[in-house]
Amino acid sequence: MNQINTTNPEVSVAPATAPSAPVSASPAAASHSALADPGALGLGAFALTTFVLSMSNTGIVPSSVAVLGLALFYGGIAQVIAGIWELRNGNTFGATAFTSFGAFWLAFWYLESTGGNVAAGAAGMGTFLLAWTIFTVYMTVAAKNTNGSIFIVFVALSITFALLAIGAYTGITAIHQLGGWFGILTALLAWYGSFAVVYNSTSPRTSLPVWPAK
Repeated sequence: MNQINTTNPEVSVAPATAPSAPVSASPAAASHSALADPGALGLGAFALTTFVLSMSNTGIVPSSVAVLGLALFYGGIAQVIAGIWELRNGNTFGATAFTSFGAFWLAFWYLESTGGNVAAGAAGMGTFLLAWTIFTVYMTVAAKNTNGSIFIVFVALSITFALLAIGAYTGITAIHQLGGWFGILTALLAWYGSFAVVYNSTSPRTSLPVWPAK
């Protein structure tokens, strides 16, 4: 950060570690100091981890073991990082969503890795999923004020959690599998949102619509 010589307003002292530069930075130079949009990372981590788990929930893949590493590192840690990033950007919705769902995947990893899901039983896991359904529903209401792409992801995710909760409580395989199919839909919608953020940030003009709220 440039230090200003207060004894002579016309003279500025450049930092020792960088060449001297104009006091007023150009808009292009100023933009380099801004943080990137973490939405692409958060949505991408959520989408990929959800897709792999949902393939198991539908019964297409017989085991959910393959998702454990993703749940810890990508869906979990990477999403929490995206959430903290959103805190720095002043985005309350993004910070709450990414940090919370990152924590969801970390909790899922813990339950699956320790056998806690078995110990909790149908009622315990059903309540776990019901609680996440409630959280997702009220986040869906708030998502209406973001953009259409995010809103439809939260609508699909609310349905997914509700079906998985009902499936856990009742033990009806068909309902659990239906939740898996809605999970795949949720993942595809989230992937689109992630792709739109990445593509639009590298394109000279906004090319992929996200339908911002009016």
